[in-house]
Amino acid sequence: MALYLLTSSRADFGIYQPLIKEILKESLELRLIVFGTHLSKKHGYTITDIERIGSPVYKSISTLPSDDSALAVSASVGETIKSFSNFWNEEQHEVDCIICLGDRYEMYAAVAASIPFNLKVAHLHGGETTLGAIDNKYRHSLTVFSDFHFCATDVFADRIKSIIGSGENVFNVGALSIENIEKEDVFTVSELEKEFEIDFSKPTILTTFHPETVSPKQNKKHIEVLREVIPVLLQKQQLVITLPNADTSSEAYRTLFWNLAEKYENLKLVEHFGRKGYFSALKYCSFVFGNSSSGIIEAASFNKYVINVGVRQEGRLTGKNVFDCEFDSDQILKLVENIEKMSAFSGGNIYQKEGTAKVIVNELKNKLDVE
Repeated sequence: MALYLLTSSRADFGIYQPLIKEILKESLELRLIVFGTHLSKKHGYTITDIERIGSPVYKSISTLPSDDSALAVSASVGETIKSFSNFWNEEQHEVDCIICLGDRYEMYAAVAASIPFNLKVAHLHGGETTLGAIDNKYRHSLTVFSDFHFCATDVFADRIKSIIGSGENVFNVGALSIENIEKEDVFTVSELEKEFEIDFSKPTILTTFHPETVSPKQNKKHIEVLREVIPVLLQKQQLVITLPNADTSSEAYRTLFWNLAEKYENLKLVEHFGRKGYFSALKYCSFVFGNSSSGIIEAASFNKYVINVGVRQEGRLTGKNVFDCEFDSDQILKLVENIEKMSAFSGGNIYQKEGTAKVIVNELKNKLDVE
């Protein structure tokens, strides 16, 4: 059975890791298709990380937008569809199933190109809602395109059923990224410092901010709030910021962070942590600050609180470790003050289920009639 796994960014490749291991364990044929920011020098050229850990790349396809404008992203969607149309045309008789994840525009385009060829598609992390990001539309479109749906909670399963008008082939398997987190091999503090030149023995706030792509005009205001808040936070703790992916208006956030890093010695920027590095940072940080799904889905497994700012993740199911607030300096700083007084979170992770990767592989084998 040839499974074509699509990876367009550092984020989805980290999530895929347990599934990749399970596919190889079952001696199934994994064909890894690499595109998007994996091939971007600015974003760390993370295809080299894929190759370094021993995952063979079956095909790399360049799909990068020329910049972060709406026009460039829209044009990139068209170019990605064109490139993948040619690829699926060449591969169509080999494909047993395409595996895709999430809500990125380039993932949407790669899968959209497969539809005329009537290829089977399995989608991970469907049914979720992020009202503050245009990714919401791409995610729900991927749900409609797909034949098999592996989601993270019953709430998301019900939403998928509503979207497709059926409960067939909808499976609540939990979040793949947190499978076996307790067994994850993380860096020690000294190893993490050697690898990334960041000392996590210091009190550290782990930070990730992405643009709110549904309301791009608001990003200028949000950047000004961060420009005001970050120096205040740096008076108490070190900040480690993971830089945003290629989205509309992401360059403005990256510029802000680079400018602040030049001014403040205890502000550290990371282009790409990788799964092991990011989980290590989660383990040793004080708490998580930003608007990324990683805080909402994964932080609870490390007993960390999360300050979730703005509406990018609005609509996504959150645990009791997550505190929502607006892009408002006073609100943010008050929440920081409150969290600093709390004991570690111990409420468990609403996204965790046992054997996520194994369930996915078994269901695909059964549905695709593989011995």
